[in-house]
Amino acid sequence: MTLIETVEASAKRLQDAGVAFGHGTTNAFDEAAWLVLWQLGLPLDDLDGVADMAVSPEQADSIDELIAERIATRKPAAYLTREAWLQGVPFYVDERAIVPRSFIAEVLVDGDIDTWLTESTTNVCDLCTGNGSLAVIAAMVFPDVVVDAIDISVDALAVARINVDKHGLQERVHLIESDGLAKARGPYDLILCNPPYVNARSMAALPDEYKAEPSLALAGGEDGMDFIRALFRDAPAKMTDQAVLILEIGNERENFEAAFAELEVVWLATSAGDDQVLLVTREALVAL
Repeated sequence: MTLIETVEASAKRLQDAGVAFGHGTTNAFDEAAWLVLWQLGLPLDDLDGVADMAVSPEQADSIDELIAERIATRKPAAYLTREAWLQGVPFYVDERAIVPRSFIAEVLVDGDIDTWLTESTTNVCDLCTGNGSLAVIAAMVFPDVVVDAIDISVDALAVARINVDKHGLQERVHLIESDGLAKARGPYDLILCNPPYVNARSMAALPDEYKAEPSLALAGGEDGMDFIRALFRDAPAKMTDQAVLILEIGNERENFEAAFAELEVVWLATSAGDDQVLLVTREALVAL
């Protein structure tokens, strides 16, 4: 059997088993390709180059076992491979932190917020940092900034430490244990936040793959806005006058606008649409 045939057969198994996607892939074929290539130690971005490679019986058995584990455990593939990629950057991840997938990474790499920043933008906060991926990407995109990567979870910060060290950013990315902004140093020129924002009804209906992640990083209360209310209350005191806050709210725009009807925000376009990530200025937060 060739590698591409193995991927196709594995994809059918995943599809037939009804597993859920969304942690780096959006469909059975891409997920199967990821798992097969990873299991064989092949580059994840060159499926075409190895498509006709013969897969030995021993290799096929190891792939079958991995696919079976994915189906049986319903864990995201990243928890099985201990690796996730965000905007082409590799990150270590395990069950102590959610799988990195924030669309904020897109607006950082694409430069969509650059016009809101100035030459004096030097202090950045990544609130709810999880495995530290946004903090690392921000430090890569803006080589002159320092980043405070903040999380309430000691376990998540342990994973973030692995990634900060992995990318050699110990001098510029500082990990802080804090409930929200309570222990944040500030003032910050830029705050990034991918908070817990899933509303209670959606939390109850999440597929098992999402339930395998720490609920602390997902659940946002009845309307999904509990953390964000506290953030908007506390953020101005931790921001410089010209600072902006970049916030991801996923599919909660309706609840967001109901909770903050008077708040002036700028919606940022991402590959998931223009209602997932928003920008708000300190001035707008003060006026709220």
